[in-house]
Amino acid sequence: MRRRRGIGSQSIVLSNPKKRNALSLAMLKSLQKDILHEAESQDLKVIVISAEGPVFSSGHDLKELTDEQGPDYHAEVFRTCSEVMMMIQNHPVPVIAMVNGLATAAGCQLVASCDIAVASDKSSFATPGVNIGLFCSTPGVALGRAVPRKVALEMLFTGEAMSAQEALLHGLLSRVVPEERLEEETMRIARKVASLSRPVVSLGKATFYRQLAQDLRTAYHLASQTMVDNLGLPDGQEGIKAFLQKRKPVWSHRVASSEDPGP
Repeated sequence: MRRRRGIGSQSIVLSNPKKRNALSLAMLKSLQKDILHEAESQDLKVIVISAEGPVFSSGHDLKELTDEQGPDYHAEVFRTCSEVMMMIQNHPVPVIAMVNGLATAAGCQLVASCDIAVASDKSSFATPGVNIGLFCSTPGVALGRAVPRKVALEMLFTGEAMSAQEALLHGLLSRVVPEERLEEETMRIARKVASLSRPVVSLGKATFYRQLAQDLRTAYHLASQTMVDNLGLPDGQEGIKAFLQKRKPVWSHRVASSEDPGP
């Protein structure tokens, strides 16, 4: 695992291509540590997760899932993985997946858990656990919240791979670009996010996920109160005043603009 800092951003790179960037327990704990790194820093505005090699991530390390380790070890693996996925959703800044290759099982789960996912047109996605007798139940949690139910179940029941274009069509991805443009496009999005107000984006992200679980009336009540809270933020008032005065806003803890060099 490698971690790099840019202007307002943090890049986390899965860097074990010889093992297809398998999410071993050690890799999961490293990812957990990296995601938490400087999470409360007001200078951090966006995280980008990418990988080395032709496989984004092949999912769990199957060598750790034999009966030699036992149920306690297995429970720790899946508990840690679940914590990592929930941590992404609960993180105060947007997390972007930059995918260039195959993402399977828990690797597909990682992509589905990110707030934004950009992939090259050579990428593909699968939950093939059923083919080896281990149904992808935990990947199904993230997958079932990212794509329609029948699409998720076809992937889970058959284990067949989905192309990047199909993943885009069904909502697993935000956008698909040619491989040579992947980093450029991902970092363009990251720079845009990093140019905005962290308190405003953090409030909006938290509310978006909270309201999804509510009925319509409760969701609107929650979102309406958030709009009021947003107006109470210094950046909320700064943005409105800047718009009315026809000038660019000056956000608190400004660390980047859309024209600044990226990570």
